[in-house]
Amino acid sequence: MSNETQAVPSGVNRAKTYQLVLFPLNNGATNVYYVLVLSYIATFGSNVLALGVMFASVMVTGMRLCDAVTDPIIGALIDRTNGKFGKFRPFMILGNAVMAVSIILLYIFTPFIPDTMMWLRYALFILLYFVWVIGYTFQTSCTRSGQTVLTNDPNQRPLFTIFNTVGSLLGMGAMQFLAPILRANVADYSSAAFYRVLTPIGIAVSVLLTVLAVIGIWEKDQPKYFGVGGEKQEKVKVSEYIEIIKNNNPMQRLMIAGAGCKLALSIATNTTVLCMLYGCMMGNYDGLYLPMMVIGYVCSVPFFLLTVRTSQKKGQKASLVRFVSVALVCYVGVLALLLLWGKNPAFNLSIMGGGGINLYTVLFIVFFGIGYGAYYSTADMPIPMVADCSDYETYRSGKYIPGIMGTLFSLVDKLVSSLSATVVGMAVSMIGLANLPTADTPYSDGMNMVVIILFCVIPMVAWAATLIAMRGYSLTGERMKEIQAVNAKRKEAIASGMSLEQAMREWPGGK
Repeated sequence: MSNETQAVPSGVNRAKTYQLVLFPLNNGATNVYYVLVLSYIATFGSNVLALGVMFASVMVTGMRLCDAVTDPIIGALIDRTNGKFGKFRPFMILGNAVMAVSIILLYIFTPFIPDTMMWLRYALFILLYFVWVIGYTFQTSCTRSGQTVLTNDPNQRPLFTIFNTVGSLLGMGAMQFLAPILRANVADYSSAAFYRVLTPIGIAVSVLLTVLAVIGIWEKDQPKYFGVGGEKQEKVKVSEYIEIIKNNNPMQRLMIAGAGCKLALSIATNTTVLCMLYGCMMGNYDGLYLPMMVIGYVCSVPFFLLTVRTSQKKGQKASLVRFVSVALVCYVGVLALLLLWGKNPAFNLSIMGGGGINLYTVLFIVFFGIGYGAYYSTADMPIPMVADCSDYETYRSGKYIPGIMGTLFSLVDKLVSSLSATVVGMAVSMIGLANLPTADTPYSDGMNMVVIILFCVIPMVAWAATLIAMRGYSLTGERMKEIQAVNAKRKEAIASGMSLEQAMREWPGGK
């Protein structure tokens, strides 16, 4: 039965099918830039602008210190916005426009600055990256916070993960598939020409996905869906945010879990790491990168279906824990295989080469495929869980603050994503390389250990941190049903004339 025709219990806000499909494309729109910027900016700064491998890598992480100030401000702006165009749509559109302009200037125009004016290259690299970060926060925060108005049905929210992943594939996946094709037919990752071609394509894809996402949330982006107070919702003072964060234990734990999932994905899929693995170590980047990516995506399909089914039956926490555990176990096998590399000529990946597929390759495909499928299906699962934490805050304190919840999670997302660039840059510099390796860089001593640490060990540690954080996460499936029922009763009472304070006394929120 479709979402449009199902009987809807009193107080439950359900999304229509097209809304569930279109709004998550907002994440696809920002994930275009996740690949375009966070996967390549260190290589661009080091190899195209000649800024130095450590500066380009460390700056990307260092800039995140500014986010500790800007993100809460942007979150407060979202929470206090309620114009005729809604709360979220203005920030989605503005964020996408800011990112497009800043990246055009960074990737297309800065390479024309002569090397006699290196100070200007450094200055513009920092400035334009900072402007891009602001735009990224505007739009990506809306993916997290906008779910609160889209639906509060515990059976619908897990579906957001599937449609969010479809959007991610349309954005991130399209860019990941296109980049190596451009590298082979246009220019290498170290060439300015590569970025001149990739940038306008990425921007066009992102704009299209943003337009569709705006259509998806259009009907829901209005005051009657804003918390329990609706149009009577009182504004939260900036000074209250620290108290809110301090007392929202589920959000604290989700931020750790989200950081673990994101760190594993960011480092294990980093372009430099994959160049070292498939190109420098295995000697066949063009023959391995796309086939292994396809295998990973194909293997993720059944896991997405399983995660939704598990989330609907047992809650999103149970689903996240189960499939992160599967990834952790499988990557023990990947780790063992990479430790065996080089011990024997047969211990090498071979898919499209002349030697055919060997046992080593078969085992790698099995462990990597299942592990990648499991962790890729959970990488964005914390996103719909942010909406649960926001609803819990409304239940706990009566305050509707999806903006600050979204920007808190966006801050973690950006910190971890940028940390991956620094970690990779530091690891590469420790083995004596002056520039980040590309697919054509010859193998040098120490690369295998760097790949083992970046491709396996760090993701496994990150997954372990996720599992530890989730042990005390209280928002199970049953608990969310209780919370939504209490919030629904308050909302009905407030709509009938009761004050928020009276509704909170009548239906108090627990821990």
